[in-house]
Amino acid sequence: MRRPRTDAARRPRWLTRNVATLSGVSFLQDAASELLYPILPIFLTTVLGAPAAVVGAVEGAAEGAASLTKIWAGRLADRSSKRPLIAAGYGLAAVGKLMIALATTWPLVLAARCVDRLGKGIRGAPRDALLMDGADPANRGRIFGFHRTADTLGAVVGPSLGLILYELFNRQIPPLLWIAVVPAVLSVLLVAAVREKRTAPADVVRGAGQRTTAAPRPGAAGRLPARLRLLIAGLTLFSLVNFPDALLLLRAHDLGLSTEGVIGAYILYNVAYAALSYPAGALSDRVPRHLVFAAGLGLFAVGYLGLGLINDPALVFPILIAYGGFTAATDGVGKAWVASLAPAELQGRAQGLFQGLTGGGILIAGIWAGLAWGDAGRVPLLVSGAAGLVLAVVLVVAGRRLSTRRLR
Repeated sequence: MRRPRTDAARRPRWLTRNVATLSGVSFLQDAASELLYPILPIFLTTVLGAPAAVVGAVEGAAEGAASLTKIWAGRLADRSSKRPLIAAGYGLAAVGKLMIALATTWPLVLAARCVDRLGKGIRGAPRDALLMDGADPANRGRIFGFHRTADTLGAVVGPSLGLILYELFNRQIPPLLWIAVVPAVLSVLLVAAVREKRTAPADVVRGAGQRTTAAPRPGAAGRLPARLRLLIAGLTLFSLVNFPDALLLLRAHDLGLSTEGVIGAYILYNVAYAALSYPAGALSDRVPRHLVFAAGLGLFAVGYLGLGLINDPALVFPILIAYGGFTAATDGVGKAWVASLAPAELQGRAQGLFQGLTGGGILIAGIWAGLAWGDAGRVPLLVSGAAGLVLAVVLVVAGRRLSTRRLR
């Protein structure tokens, strides 16, 4: 008599327990974060009275706070247990959302966003390194693409729920801030289901009073490969023109979209992001990743140049759908690209350095774009869109040496 197949047997081989669990954690946390994200620029400017420059500064500073911890957390993840770092990161994110719900002035929102993003900085590299624990290296793109799909589905559910509740609460924003705390807390609880292989302690007692030292975990003093350092430098350069999406939503609002319209446009963006993330990741396992990433940069240019040139608010919707293709073709693909070039023992450091430096670039981008925003935000959008188009062409022409089909 044949035994019924278990859930583990039915899952694809690359879909490990940790990939599934961490994807669920990210789904819940992103549902909370993205319930807040499209209304936060409006909350800051219309409820708390902050100028547009503050929106860019708040999001830029939040990303900067994350960047400072990503590099440290990546190094620590190669030397110690990853799960406590992941739990701490998601816990801080939940605290940050509670602080936003309690905020009555924009500096409090700034502090809350920094706490939230500090949590992101702590959890990001350890989580992305643990995604590859026990996974098939040939499916890096699939794994990161699947994780980004689950994460972004949260970004569809969160704003959708927010839009419904916004109407139920008579178009009041503060109640939504409290509701966002619930899935954030649930994500922290789900981290308990993550499993991590135990590592041998540094010192092992052997016999009567004899002590021997186990081999240290590699990664403490290792040097990242030259190709990987060059890739991270190039992606950091791009991040200097990739300012926070909150400013794109502010542009949509400035064009005449209502709060409901802004949330709806953001939902469509995330639907495109979620729908395309896994196919883009799987494609990057079969073709050179620089070509997939370059296609994403082309869609980045469409998004920024489009928002900078249009005057009709109805055009925001198709433009943000195209922009969702940019994040799908670069976010998970970028992480898979870094993972494919990094030695196994330096995965945490590589992801931390990549995410930390690019997050620092977004900090700078948020500051300069917020200061140059003016009345309509056209100038920073056109400058960044043009820069993204140039970088896409450069990557197509010269990016081959940074791609690899060789597994590590």
